[in-house]
Amino acid sequence: MLSIFNGLRDLTLASVAVRLLLAVVCGGAIGIEREFKRRPAGFRTHILICLGAAITTLTSQYLYLYMHYFTDIARFGAQVVAGIGFIGAGTIIVTRHQRVKGLTTAAGLWAAAIIGLALGGGFYEGGIFATVLLLITERVFARLEYHIIDTAPEINLYIEYESRAALDSILRFYRQQDISVLDMQVTRSAEGDNKNASAIFSLRLSRKCTAEELVRGVSGTKGVVSVEEL
Repeated sequence: MLSIFNGLRDLTLASVAVRLLLAVVCGGAIGIEREFKRRPAGFRTHILICLGAAITTLTSQYLYLYMHYFTDIARFGAQVVAGIGFIGAGTIIVTRHQRVKGLTTAAGLWAAAIIGLALGGGFYEGGIFATVLLLITERVFARLEYHIIDTAPEINLYIEYESRAALDSILRFYRQQDISVLDMQVTRSAEGDNKNASAIFSLRLSRKCTAEELVRGVSGTKGVVSVEEL
C-alpha cells in the first residue's frame, strides 16, 4: 500500500472529504468518456453513483465505529452492488431487430459503484487504479474492439425487399463477391399485404469485401428497401 494514504485510513473529517472528492473525480472521469459518446448515462450520472456508493461505505463504517451498531457492515455495500442493476438496466435498449445496445454503459455504471465502495472504504489505491484501467478499457480497447468488428469474417444482415427479383439480385451480388451464405431466413409478404418481404442472412465475408462495402452494395441493389446489420 502507498504510504501517502496512511494518514487517511482512519475515519476522520479529512479522510471523509478526500474519499468523497475522489469518488466525484473518479466517477466524473468515467462519465466524461461516456458523455463524449452521447450515451444516456453520462457525467453527472456516474458522479452520483460513485459518490452514493462511497457515502454508503462511509455510513456503514460510522455506524460501526461511532454508533456501536455491531452488525455486518458489509451489508450496505452488498445492497449497492445488487441495487445498481435497476439503473444499469435503464441504459440497455433492444432495437426492433433484437440488437442489444448499452451493455458497456451499464457495466461502467456497475464498475463506478464498486469504485465508490472502494474509495469510501479507504482503499484509495484500488479505486484510483481501477478508474485508470476502466478508462483505458473504454478509450484504448474500444478501438481494438471496433477493429475486430470491422474485420470480422461473419455478419448478420436484416433486409427488406420488394419482390423475388430483388432477392435474386441480392443472391447474385453475394456470388459475385464470393460471399458464403451460412443461413437464410425468408419471410414473404402475404397476397394483398402492403408490407415488404424480409430476409435475415448469416454471411461469411470474403477478403475482397468488407462489411461496409457489403451493406453499401446490398443497399444499392434494385428493389431493396432497407438493410440493417444485426
